[in-house]
Amino acid sequence: MKTLMVVCGSGIATSTVVEGKIRDFLDSKGVLDKVKMLKGNIAEQINHIDDYDAFVSTTVVPDDVKDKVISGLPILTGVGADAVYDQILSKLGLN
Repeated sequence: MKTLMVVCGSGIATSTVVEGKIRDFLDSKGVLDKVKMLKGNIAEQINHIDDYDAFVSTTVVPDDVKDKVISGLPILTGVGADAVYDQILSKLGLN
């Protein structure tokens, strides 16, 4: 089982929206049952980034972990969302 963490500033608003969209995408690809999805706020989860197979954020992350984080903003806006979904599949090893 792969793990995917979705975070935002509060762990309530945008992470919930992005989590739902990622869930729908993974379901459409037939791989939702292979992924445990979690959501939270950036402050609590940033120190645990290596505990997850993929880490998606809709907020700013520290420079020292940017290479480990997938920006979820394109999923919110719809602009460039397909590339983000591809990144997620790649990080999860499901492509």
